[in-house]
Amino acid sequence: MKRRDFLASAAALSLLASEAWAAKKTTTSKPTPAKASTAKAKPTAKPSGRNVHGKPTAAAPVAHTADDPVIEKPPQGTSATRLPPVKAPEPPSEWRTYEIITTVNLKNRSGQSRLWLPLPLNQDTLFQRTLGHSWEGNANSASMRRLPDGDLEVFHCEWSDSSNAKLQLKTVVTTADRHFDVTKRTVAPERGDILRRNLHASQLIPNDGLAHQLGERIVGRIKDPVAQGKAIYDWVVDNSIYDPSLPGGGTGDVRRQLIRGEYGGRSADINGLFVAICRSIGIPARCVYGQRVGPSRLFRSLGLSSNDATRSQHVRAEFYIPGYGWIPVDPSDVRRAIAMEGLSDRESKLLSLRKVLFGVWEMNWVAFNVGVDVTLPGKNAPLPFLLLPQLESSTGDDNGTDPAAVQYSISARRIEL
Repeated sequence: MKRRDFLASAAALSLLASEAWAAKKTTTSKPTPAKASTAKAKPTAKPSGRNVHGKPTAAAPVAHTADDPVIEKPPQGTSATRLPPVKAPEPPSEWRTYEIITTVNLKNRSGQSRLWLPLPLNQDTLFQRTLGHSWEGNANSASMRRLPDGDLEVFHCEWSDSSNAKLQLKTVVTTADRHFDVTKRTVAPERGDILRRNLHASQLIPNDGLAHQLGERIVGRIKDPVAQGKAIYDWVVDNSIYDPSLPGGGTGDVRRQLIRGEYGGRSADINGLFVAICRSIGIPARCVYGQRVGPSRLFRSLGLSSNDATRSQHVRAEFYIPGYGWIPVDPSDVRRAIAMEGLSDRESKLLSLRKVLFGVWEMNWVAFNVGVDVTLPGKNAPLPFLLLPQLESSTGDDNGTDPAAVQYSISARRIEL
């Protein structure tokens, strides 16, 4: 054996022997008993945010994400973990009933036509109940269809010859104002699959990238989920612009707003922005698509001034907090009041409206559905959402943004039962 090989082998054996001796000493040695002390124990110092070497420790991220939602790990000591006593929800005492009539008269068309109309929520809630539907006309077939995911119900009819197609759909709905009460919490939590669905991105509503960066910047060090929702609401109100020239409820393209850094539009755009930011930091949120059906007690521009509801489509929003359920908001209507009433941002009436619309829906409005990326019966390409009548015919398709093209009108009036 060469000298250098011998020395290397000896060093290795020496190292193994020392490690074995150290292990034996550790397992066989007995712990030294601690001496009794009569001195009073000093209070334990509060953690200073530094590790044993005196270096600052990394702070845990405040904001959640769509992959790590607040419903899975609510921050300790916040409203999601420090809940008020359970109180069964009390049914409202004051209800208002509306009759909504959609009339379609197709002319200057030929061949086969198909029509889809959104219907009010198919399940009763504490703020809305559908009392019935009826229809008449000359359609070859007509029926109500509920989509498989249960998010929405539509009225679908077909004409083999649409040269003089007629339809009148009548719906009766009763509503009650909806309020969020921070002193109460719901008895039953929402289903997990519904909450996760409302954390996912859709065609037009992202939940990552620019939306997440914006969400983290808005909430900052705020840990309480309700306060996070309020911070997002306030930011959307302060930084968006309502554009009444856009048709319908707007396009709802939040992705485009984030890329351009220009926020606003109509209700689908502004409330869709709120939903995207909530989802990006792990708070389930959704748009609720519907229609105004009566005058407003808050501002004239937030309701109907007559029975004509043809252009009164409006989108609202809600976000979910464990223990409290779905909290209603409407930042779009704050911006609408500014644009339509000529109010300044600091007027007392507007400040009051701003407080009201975080947690309150004035139910001169009927909710249709919460569906996104909707595939209608008999169609292949999905719609981002269903808010307007959809017509398909041999002479071309119309998405309802122009009532004259689809040749429809909608009337709404309050009735007594």
